[in-house]
Amino acid sequence: MLRIKRVPTMVSNFQKDTEEQQQAGCGRNCLRSCCLPGANLPLYTFKKAKNMMDEKVESPVPFLDSLLLGEWEDRAQRGLFRYDVTACETKVIPGQSGFIAQLNEGRHLKKRPTEFRVDKVLQPFDGSKFNFTKVGQEEVLFQFEETDGDEAQFFPSAPIDTENSPSVVAINVSPIEYGHVLLIPRILECLPQSIDHKSLLLAIQMASEAGNPYFRLGYNSLGAFATINHLHFQAYYLAVPFPIEKAAMRKIATLDDEVKVSELLNYPVRGLVYEGGNDMLALSDAVSDACICLQDNNIPYNVLIADSGKRVFVLPQCYAEKQALGEVNPELLDTQVNPAVWEISGHMVLKRKQDYEEASEENAWRLLAEVSLSEERFQEVKDLIFEAIACREDGSETCTRSLDAQLEAIGSVGDHSLVPGNQECLVLQ
Repeated sequence: MLRIKRVPTMVSNFQKDTEEQQQAGCGRNCLRSCCLPGANLPLYTFKKAKNMMDEKVESPVPFLDSLLLGEWEDRAQRGLFRYDVTACETKVIPGQSGFIAQLNEGRHLKKRPTEFRVDKVLQPFDGSKFNFTKVGQEEVLFQFEETDGDEAQFFPSAPIDTENSPSVVAINVSPIEYGHVLLIPRILECLPQSIDHKSLLLAIQMASEAGNPYFRLGYNSLGAFATINHLHFQAYYLAVPFPIEKAAMRKIATLDDEVKVSELLNYPVRGLVYEGGNDMLALSDAVSDACICLQDNNIPYNVLIADSGKRVFVLPQCYAEKQALGEVNPELLDTQVNPAVWEISGHMVLKRKQDYEEASEENAWRLLAEVSLSEERFQEVKDLIFEAIACREDGSETCTRSLDAQLEAIGSVGDHSLVPGNQECLVLQ
């Protein structure tokens, strides 16, 4: 097994609780059976997936400006965050790409060491470890649910439907940017960190409800710098374009329901871009198929949902694998930057003042180039994804056998090797 000592960012004020405290019963208004009976939380309901080609109808509840950011500001005033992210220095790095650098020394403080396995994208949920049912209800902004009604509605207080496991939006107490929140689909089902069709559609619906291109959602798989094995997406508001959103693209396919698939050009990380489609569901299903393929074949990846849910980037990566093999330049490791979805998209969250002051386009490219799959491996992964799409449409066992053969060829499940070093690491080669 590949186990690397990691220091995960604290996403909840209750993440540091000891196992003994958790077993003894909390008495602190969490989202577990000890505190849920009779509990109420705000509820935002949105219309079912609609045609993304239609003009967005003005919602009677301004989701982003009044609700999400308003509730987020309320939690800031209550002192629930570990630091004031609005005080963090931020700048656009000179150069054609327009990388954004932020000095966020707060995310480097008050962390606890943990063992985190990075050689398996799919791992079972472990209720003994921190998960989002252990957060305090004050960290939850609202429940986020679909409705059969004709328009969005907001209820300041609504019972928690434990039988149908609500999806919730909660603060990240170690924010990267203004309005940094977590979308936790079907929280009480305690799903592991792996995308399914329903969860990705929910994330795209949230981007659509926000209706602002500067509000994006991101996802990190296990092995691609997710730190909590409980299904969640991250989101925040940043009023500048991400470099990845401006990168050139080359269309490589048009799928059923008119979903277009392109690949990034002249960008340090190779990836696929999904957009268009006859409706929101078609786009979501196409992206979900790709993500599920990557998960099933043990390929770590990140996802960025941009343009109010109309464009989705799927980015397979291999930085943790290279790190375990000792193939990453020590100077890059010294920055302690874990290149997850935000860094890959061009928002470089730096923890040391020296790195911030010396930030350059060259340094950003250098880091992200270590994240990217090689051209040859990326082509193999693309072939794997499109084979999976063909299999879904065909539904034949022959396709499954073909996928197994391709998987063996690219080495996603091959012989394990021991990596020397301070930690005992087994990695996939």
